[in-house]
Amino acid sequence: QVQLVESGGGLVQPGGSLRLSCAASGTIFSSNAMGWYRQAPGKERELVAAMTSGGGTNYADSVKGRFTISRDNAKNTVYLQMNSLKPEDTAVYYCHQKQRRSIYTSWSYYWGQGTQVTVSS
Repeated sequence: QVQLVESGGGLVQPGGSLRLSCAASGTIFSSNAMGWYRQAPGKERELVAAMTSGGGTNYADSVKGRFTISRDNAKNTVYLQMNSLKPEDTAVYYCHQKQRRSIYTSWSYYWGQGTQVTVSS
């Protein structure tokens, strides 16, 4: 089992910045990816950014150039630096982690409890 604890959400004005953090604990396998999804009211949950343990990244087109994902593998922590925030970035942001013991086993998926990000003047 893996537990994910997020922090860093809040209220920010348009054009401002926030940094989200997510710490994973429990049984962590080296083959994993961590990332962030978000869900706005009335919309489906969508991928924001993800990063593998090897450093590969994937971003939603809507956040490219504004958001940066990073991770500290020694701390099992992933970060999301969000700059130039827009009102449409308002959502609950969820930390996500997937992992597998080896290439011969299936992936397991875990979610954090979510943290609210509100961009408003």
